[in-house]
Amino acid sequence: MDGRSVIERCDVLAGCTEEPGRITRPFASDAMRRAHQYVQEWMRQAGMKARRDNIGNLRGRYEGTGSATLLLGSHLDSVRDAGKYDGPLGVMVAIAAVQQLHDQNRRLPFAIEVLAFADEEGLRFGSTYLGSRAVAGIFDRRDLDLVDSAGVTMADAIRAFGGDPSGIAEDRLSGELLGYCEVHIEQGPVLEARALPVGVVGGIAGQSRILIEFTGVAGHAGTVPMDRRRDALTAAAELVLAAEAAGAAQPGLVATVGRLEVEPGAANVIPGRTTLSLDVRHADDGVRLEVCEALLSRTRELAKRRKLGVEIRPVSENAAVRCGPRIVSLLTEAVRDSKQQPFELTSGAGHDAVAMSSLTDVGMLFVRCKGGVSHNPAESVTASDVSISTDVVGRFLELMAER
Repeated sequence: MDGRSVIERCDVLAGCTEEPGRITRPFASDAMRRAHQYVQEWMRQAGMKARRDNIGNLRGRYEGTGSATLLLGSHLDSVRDAGKYDGPLGVMVAIAAVQQLHDQNRRLPFAIEVLAFADEEGLRFGSTYLGSRAVAGIFDRRDLDLVDSAGVTMADAIRAFGGDPSGIAEDRLSGELLGYCEVHIEQGPVLEARALPVGVVGGIAGQSRILIEFTGVAGHAGTVPMDRRRDALTAAAELVLAAEAAGAAQPGLVATVGRLEVEPGAANVIPGRTTLSLDVRHADDGVRLEVCEALLSRTRELAKRRKLGVEIRPVSENAAVRCGPRIVSLLTEAVRDSKQQPFELTSGAGHDAVAMSSLTDVGMLFVRCKGGVSHNPAESVTASDVSISTDVVGRFLELMAER
């Protein structure tokens, strides 16, 4: 299979959506069910035995001559109004690599299991890495009580999809595992800036996500003097700029306020409450935690100076992940063997590899995407770059077999 064929399959999956005219494919949805029908057939064509597990992952297994297993894959779910390649590209490249072996009637000294994860983005229930956490054996059963916008619990959604919530512990992979390798669009501009089609990921940045609420006093915009106000929005505004400054001052660090809610939200009323999200990421956990503490200290100082109440609620925290040295080395060699310039970079975005790192060594291969655009219908890759990524994965499999 060449890159054009892989892209055509991504085009087919783009039609599996809950919202006509744009790609929205949530966990355990009818759109996901339709996507599974296509992917399951492609797995079978590549000589794999395909099945769906209890959480809703689609798993294809290509047997080898030995007892060990190498894992390949990515996710099939999407954000709302998504692009075609974030997730599905990695699954399609993995299937294409296995297809090459099947077409040559070849078996490697290890089995290959292709994992099409059920939920990485968290669109439906707000809980990310559902599929990979189940496979890694770190699924939190409390998530089964989460409720979507229609009032459906996760447990009921899994049952309606044909899974068994009580059997999720059985989804954990065991046995001799050689590692997990994931192909993904870069979601950034680094490869494009360097005119490189692919790059090897050396690590995934750690992430802290925090929700902050300032509480002041709402009042009439025309009658409350400026020196008597307890304006919750002005404190939030200072914190937004402080986060931006922290990101600009520390190399490799990104700090983002992506959500800001203002109450009561009227043009002639002083804001009495603001809620904002803070997302801080860095490849060094020590740096990330130090910056977070500095920003939270600034948050408390702002509340005290402006006579506001403040509530700080940690939402999630993921430690930085270092990719397995052997996988990184073999991927780098595979890139070189494919007549491309090796280049190592860090992922600022989270991936299923984060959850899988608790089970086995992980590695990632990034594919150049136009403008670094992701989580957007404008996601774009070239057939040539995808062909190169498939060649690299094929060579990576060969090197794993030789070593």
